[in-house]
Amino acid sequence: MTRRQLLQGAVAGTALAGMGGKLALASDMAEIGSMKITTLSDGNLNLPGEFIFGPMPKDKLAPILAANGIGDGPLTPECNVTLLQDGERTILFDTGSGPAFQESAGLLVDSLDEAGVAVEDVTHVVFTHCHPDHLWGALDDFDDPLFPEAVHMMGRSEWDYWWNPETVNTIEEARTTMAVGAKRRMEVLEDAITLFDAGQEILPGVMARASYGHTPGHMAFELRSGSESVMVVGDSIGNHHVAFAAPGWHSGSDQDKETAAATRQSLLDQMSAEKTRIIGYHLPGGGMGHVERTGDAYRFVPQGA
Repeated sequence: MTRRQLLQGAVAGTALAGMGGKLALASDMAEIGSMKITTLSDGNLNLPGEFIFGPMPKDKLAPILAANGIGDGPLTPECNVTLLQDGERTILFDTGSGPAFQESAGLLVDSLDEAGVAVEDVTHVVFTHCHPDHLWGALDDFDDPLFPEAVHMMGRSEWDYWWNPETVNTIEEARTTMAVGAKRRMEVLEDAITLFDAGQEILPGVMARASYGHTPGHMAFELRSGSESVMVVGDSIGNHHVAFAAPGWHSGSDQDKETAAATRQSLLDQMSAEKTRIIGYHLPGGGMGHVERTGDAYRFVPQGA
């Protein structure tokens, strides 16, 4: 059995022994030009369905969930951290949850080790946004930076929002812990942070794409070499079911629901038309694939399917 088969089996719940309750999830790989792009598992989240489905029309939602085999239990989305290796650069897009968020997550260091990458090898850490499962893994068990040699990079609008001392008072109550946790980690990382703006080539072959809504400054990233490209979408397309089948619906996981829906629609339109490969942080099978349009909706096609 290959590692990929083993990990995919774990997703189905057949290889949980010895994992301390954590699911070992699939990884995936692609190459464009000199870039080697790998997704690394940070484990999975455990979320109540209402966290996403709360604002959605229940009568129209039910057949979408049934078609995707989603029942009444908790959602367990994968967490796929993107690793880009290109010559002397070793770049991580997001850092996972670390040890302090959910027991089912926090596997990134193990996944890096299995990929032959030490934390000291990472030259750049690029954040899509500041939610716990993307930012909190930037610190180790002692609240020191986990990637001591890396330049840490974040969109200016995202940094400014979470750095603002008023955010913890103005964010909805259910997200207060997110705001407190983000600010604490940002204070540790402040001297290592480089800020950038949407539309900027932040590193050779890496373009920042505004994808606001899930958070106020959420960024996606287009990785390009010649005519080939891959879009790292973070949480701007947050799942493989309703986000594709009904992208215009408001999701409970988004902070600005109207803007997030418009962002989703725009990205899906572009990627389906241009046949751009996609890496989604919470998409299944390691997160890589492409988007197909089906009438007024879309579907996610995993790589290799």
